[in-house]
Amino acid sequence: METPKFRHIVPLQIRFNDIDALGHLNNSVYFSFYDLGKASYFETVKGKEIDWKDADIVIANIHADFFSPVFFKDTIAVQTTVAEIGNKSMRVLQQIINTQTNEIKAECSTIMVGFDVKLSTAKEISENWRKCISQYEGRDLSRK
Repeated sequence: METPKFRHIVPLQIRFNDIDALGHLNNSVYFSFYDLGKASYFETVKGKEIDWKDADIVIANIHADFFSPVFFKDTIAVQTTVAEIGNKSMRVLQQIINTQTNEIKAECSTIMVGFDVKLSTAKEISENWRKCISQYEGRDLSRK
């Protein structure tokens, strides 16, 4: 994964039941943390709470890489950015980092697609999403 600039960061709390038998953060918990990061990112970008029942973007693909374990006492956060926006999809990049050392513990790449809730079909990413995300990120995110 390329090294993007992350403007959005959410501190994460590790709960005792997030830890597996080996003493580190269970791999399934990372995806909950990524979801928290995405939800917070999009609400920050839009400047308001989003009603996800009516949201017009959904996850089509998610890929994660795990680099080193996270332990119960670690202080971590999830960083989120949008790398590019195509016609019907956008690529969201995220990292789980140790906030004391800045070590990248895991990375995630998510493809989100425009979605028509009523027709249950893919659609173009709305101009509103494009504008809000590009303004927040301070750069043109159109896929080249």
